[in-house]
Amino acid sequence: MAGSTFWLVVLLGMFGSLLGFILNHFLPLMLLRLNGSLPPKGSFGWPILGQTLAFLKPHPSNSLGAFLQHHCSRYGKVFKSHLFLSPTIVSCDQELNYFILQNEGKLFECSYPKPIHGILGKSSMLVAVADTHKRLRNVAVSLVTITKSKPEFLSDIEATTISMLHSWKDKSQVIFCEEARKFTFNVIVKQVLGLTPDEPQTTRILEDFLTFMRGLISLPLYIPGTPYARAVKARRRISSTVKAIIEERRRQAAETSTNSSRSKRSDFLEILMDVDTLSEDEKVSFILDSLLGGYETTSLLISMAVYFLAQSPSALQQLKVEHQNIRRGKQKDEYLNWEDYKKMEFTQNVINEALRCGNVVKFVHRKALKDVKFRDYLIPSGWKVLPVFSAAHLDPSLHASALEFHPWRWEKIQSQDQTCKRFTPFGGGTRCCPGSELGKLEVAIFLHHFVQNFRWRTEDDDQPIAFPYVEFQRGLPLHLEHCPIN
Repeated sequence: MAGSTFWLVVLLGMFGSLLGFILNHFLPLMLLRLNGSLPPKGSFGWPILGQTLAFLKPHPSNSLGAFLQHHCSRYGKVFKSHLFLSPTIVSCDQELNYFILQNEGKLFECSYPKPIHGILGKSSMLVAVADTHKRLRNVAVSLVTITKSKPEFLSDIEATTISMLHSWKDKSQVIFCEEARKFTFNVIVKQVLGLTPDEPQTTRILEDFLTFMRGLISLPLYIPGTPYARAVKARRRISSTVKAIIEERRRQAAETSTNSSRSKRSDFLEILMDVDTLSEDEKVSFILDSLLGGYETTSLLISMAVYFLAQSPSALQQLKVEHQNIRRGKQKDEYLNWEDYKKMEFTQNVINEALRCGNVVKFVHRKALKDVKFRDYLIPSGWKVLPVFSAAHLDPSLHASALEFHPWRWEKIQSQDQTCKRFTPFGGGTRCCPGSELGKLEVAIFLHHFVQNFRWRTEDDDQPIAFPYVEFQRGLPLHLEHCPIN
């Protein structure tokens, strides 16, 4: 009897869940029809699944993909759909995207799928909203400002670059994405936690971090052994490691409090320890967010720049000339400084164009806090909203020959307001990535040494693919020739 009751409860639970999914699919449109107000044209697709699988179908990252191309041609640049188990407004319109980003916290708020919260943690700046996000972001902006003012930040990046490139001088091929991730991890773990690559803690954090990254882009099933479940556990281990580092530093500080000659560390963690506005869990989440942003996004941007430069000999030649001119003004083995970085104008054009063509961040998740009317569009309260940044980046009406890698286009743009509407590689408004400039700096210093010491070519069958996260199909194998410019 007890067994029958158990299975009856299970069946009722499954039926209730199925009914809930079906109502979630059809009820929003039914209520809107009763009220006489409908959002833009579009389709909800299949019950429960909606159109999520078609939306997520892999495609080259320098294209919109079949789903968006079909829906934009059929319904226009703004349409309704059912994605990630929610009724959704998809926007490929630059003006609406800008409107959404500028009204963060007023009309819209960040709203990533719940499984993302499970991995990142409730204190993560990436999922936090309202005052919590504002408080975390203020700390992030302050840390970035302090970091940019430190001469050792540039020298650490440059030393890591030189060390990595030195290890390549006798190699004829490298899997560049793997190498780029090693490079960015070594840089960010030093800046955030003050750890060097050869320390045991660094190896342990990297292993857990790779598990964490695999889970972040996996099917969100919390079943033992799945990538998602392993990622949640990996995050806990990283949190424990960071907390142990914090406790060790506090112990050392207490022991040496009477020693005025004690040299204070200058990494993110040391500064965070003195921030009273953050809880212990928020500090740990902040460290994880910093590692995530400095590792994955920056390494992908470096890979994009190297990939597109291999397709554009004229851009590569002009980049080489710029960096040769900078190097001529330096002593042998003298490190770069901020004045040198300011001279890298064409380098900035290359980085911007790699971001535009590669679309490191394709879209973000938002939710309407109230009914929003924009032009003739109604965005119903509670609906998810997906502003698609790649749509503006690849729009031929905004960028001439939009599918071509052409860094010189950035020399002609005069208006900052015009730029921020058509170019949003790191989001915008109050949720624009606070560390984006540090990432660009890292890419610029890497390119300074790479273009002056190597020739390279890519393989024809490799390209960046959006899943919707972006990665190279084969990890971007590079055929190298070590040829330092004297």
